[in-house]
Amino acid sequence: MKERIKILTEQLNKANHQYYVLDDPQMPDFEYDMLLRELENLEAEYPEFAMPDSPTKRVGGEALSKFEKVTHPVPLMSLQDVFSLEELDDFLDKILSAHPGTSFTVEPKIDGLSVALEYENGQFVRGATRGDGVVGEDVTENLKTIFSIPMTIPNAPPRLIVRGEVYMPKKSFEKLNAIQEEEGKPLFANPRNAAAGSLRQLDPKIAAKRGLDILIFNIQLAEGVSFTTHEESLEYLKRMQFKVIPWKTLSAVDGINDEVLSINENREQLPCDIDGAVIKVNDLTLREELGATAKFPRWAAAYKYPPEIKPTVVEDIVIQVGRTGVLTPKAVVKPVRLAGTTVTNATLHNQDFISQRDIRIGDTVRIRKAGEIIPEILDVDLTKRPANTIAYVLPSVCPICGAPTKRDDDGAFLRCTGAACPAQLSRNIAHFVSRDAMDIEGLGSSIVDALIEKGLLRSAADIYYLSLEEIKQLWQSGETAAQKLLTAIENSKQQDLSRLIYALGIRQVGAKTGKSLASAFGTMDKLAAASLEELTEVPDIGAITAESIRDWFAQPQSQEMLEKLRLAGVNFENLRAVTDNRFAGMTFVLTGALTKFTREQATEQIESFGGKAAGSVSKKTSFVVVGENAGSKERKARELGIPILSEDDFLAMLQ
Repeated sequence: MKERIKILTEQLNKANHQYYVLDDPQMPDFEYDMLLRELENLEAEYPEFAMPDSPTKRVGGEALSKFEKVTHPVPLMSLQDVFSLEELDDFLDKILSAHPGTSFTVEPKIDGLSVALEYENGQFVRGATRGDGVVGEDVTENLKTIFSIPMTIPNAPPRLIVRGEVYMPKKSFEKLNAIQEEEGKPLFANPRNAAAGSLRQLDPKIAAKRGLDILIFNIQLAEGVSFTTHEESLEYLKRMQFKVIPWKTLSAVDGINDEVLSINENREQLPCDIDGAVIKVNDLTLREELGATAKFPRWAAAYKYPPEIKPTVVEDIVIQVGRTGVLTPKAVVKPVRLAGTTVTNATLHNQDFISQRDIRIGDTVRIRKAGEIIPEILDVDLTKRPANTIAYVLPSVCPICGAPTKRDDDGAFLRCTGAACPAQLSRNIAHFVSRDAMDIEGLGSSIVDALIEKGLLRSAADIYYLSLEEIKQLWQSGETAAQKLLTAIENSKQQDLSRLIYALGIRQVGAKTGKSLASAFGTMDKLAAASLEELTEVPDIGAITAESIRDWFAQPQSQEMLEKLRLAGVNFENLRAVTDNRFAGMTFVLTGALTKFTREQATEQIESFGGKAAGSVSKKTSFVVVGENAGSKERKARELGIPILSEDDFLAMLQ
């Protein structure tokens, strides 16, 4: 038993770290709950073998170092879990037998991230995650982006601390995953994981875009205010303009059981994901009398709903191509009712996911909703596999455009290599016209999408064949705006070769690499004809990047697009060839607010004279060009004795 207790402790502590610290849960909730129950029973029978770091003795999780730590004045405790109505009845009977007539509140258990909000004289001053229950993380700035959290509350006590659950609404979750899929990024498994990751973003602007929300469910501290019941405190919170969790107050065991089951039956109507119901003693004086263990209060319990898993049949596997070219397989399944909705398909993620589970068309599979949102196949019932099925392999060519597909460098995803793939067209053109590429001002994403919808753009090269009449139809005002856009398109034909190389969207080729390639080969034709050996001789071009370049130029779609660009008169030559090497071997750092030129203009000038522009100051820096409010880079340059130039000094060097 000692070894089993040790193994369970290690497994659960690892799961706690993944769930609370890394926001990357690997163990299903139900499996975690069952293992924890086993450990609790073993420790009760063999207390001498219980380990000091047992998860039964503390709340899992710890504060991350990237946020300031906050010590909670009132600990944020976890709850005792029950997994059946019989266990719930035992919990209720223990209290009711000693305290007849006791009433309880019943609330949905939101599957999110628990936080404490602190107010001083009605002003929101601090917000912190639960952490280990005693010490959490200061996420005040991110919490400020949640509109349902009041920044000021009327008639507030001198100090107020409330507890709530931050969650991602289902609609926000679906929108976020749609964006992740478009950008070729991994999907979030469930709203809880997405909410926790969003709340822990260092940049509050990112959190603000995620559409987080919160439900408040408890008062931790309220100076000068007293309550007799939990229900009374919740009503007070509603008056304080908080978004309060829905609840019912009941006293009969049957009524409580019915409400717990009703919450589960109607969970699809809630805007957020839940994983159970919370039952609490309503009388606050009785709560004090009942007290708490080291881990949870004796006056509350969390009824955990088991995951719903059902069998179905894979009728087909179809491929979706995202805006970044990633091929995502999806299983079309025989319709099955699951977690309140009818499921007709399930994500298969990638080839590895399919191969590991050996999922084939015709298979009977077990399916569930991961996080109650995304349908997911758990495993295959091999005893029901039809004869003559074959292992499924993702296609070697794109189902949309027919271009070859290629695995990403990390091997996780298969991607279409087509330069003019319709599925990627909007994103590819948006990149082509962007500031660091061909810099076509006025050709925003909405206009690009409108041109694509009208059939006027089938590749980026088609931009240079647009007529005044075709563009005019996009604006009610007509000719003026259309002519301005045509002028910007015409001017972009004279952009340097380095910008065009970057604009092509070749994987692994950024703006800096575009400059290196333009400098090394001089013309687009020489670059297109370069061998792998010649490419890898260019500084900062490795084998993977070289292969991406060769693959791109070998595609018929790429060759067709280049020919159309050539015929349109787009520049194919390096206009930045260094003829004056006055800055050869020199490194410049630009800092502060520059008024006589932009950073891009200054960088181009430096590079045209054989120099290099860097982003940070080091001993290898030759000069630091300072504008207004230069800050730390100027101070570091003075410390290292590096020459400092004003904008006028720099202009004099150029002349």
